[in-house]
Amino acid sequence: MFEYKFVKLTTNIWNNLPKEDYHSIIAEHAEEGWRLVQIFSSMSSAMQMSYELIFERPKTDYV
Repeated sequence: MFEYKFVKLTTNIWNNLPKEDYHSIIAEHAEEGWRLVQIFSSMSSAMQMSYELIFERPKTDYV
């Protein structure tokens, strides 16, 4: 069993690049036992990109 965490990144409206430092976000989550599984991107209605980092780690409290 795994648990999942989703972290949404906001983008700069002028160039659609993430405003946050995604390298540090990934490193911080890795220290907490999370593993980056996928980066999901989508286009909003305002023609602005949206990114979501998807992390997983083993559940420790499952039966």
